[in-house]
Amino acid sequence: MCLRDPRVGLIGANGAGKSTLVRLFNGLMRPSQGTVWVDGLEVGRETRQVRRKVGFLFQSPEAQIVMPTPGEDIAFGLAPLKLGRAETTARVEAALARVGLAGFAERPAYALSGGEKQRLALAAVLALEPEILLMDEPTTQLDLAGRRLFARLMADLPQRVVLATHDLELLAPFDRVLVLDGGQVVADGPPAEACAFYEALIAGRERP
Repeated sequence: MCLRDPRVGLIGANGAGKSTLVRLFNGLMRPSQGTVWVDGLEVGRETRQVRRKVGFLFQSPEAQIVMPTPGEDIAFGLAPLKLGRAETTARVEAALARVGLAGFAERPAYALSGGEKQRLALAAVLALEPEILLMDEPTTQLDLAGRRLFARLMADLPQRVVLATHDLELLAPFDRVLVLDGGQVVADGPPAEACAFYEALIAGRERP
């Protein structure tokens, strides 16, 4: 499987293998057989280099937010890069502004709304300037307005995006969508075609 398109979506029922697949791409999980490559890097052997190239956004922002304020949280993620105070501050401010959270650096992270927390988690990933962004159902906990805002933010990202989601509307502007079922890719094509295949698959299982 080769995923070089700028925007690739992964859809399928719960347990189909979406989360497993995105986790294989940055070494959060290891394959039971075969080898995973990302831009010429073997994930199992070159995990550190892969993780510099690949950012990961979890479904729940609480899994990523570890510091008391947004500014501290993003700076914590940047610490291993040893950028210096001025560049760290600049990256923190730029990342927050990019996701619509300018001026939020000193606010209590726990007091943010669900949508704001998810955008903070995205900002922390973007501050690392990855080339590829993996997203595992990032809009599951968002309301309609939050999902639409997140979709607009995602559309403006320069990174290649691989998105696992149940929200088929998010995939309309994507280049390619894969349908997973039972750990296998059962369809692969443009969004409208792949989503129609998936809806027919589910409808067939709902019939008595």
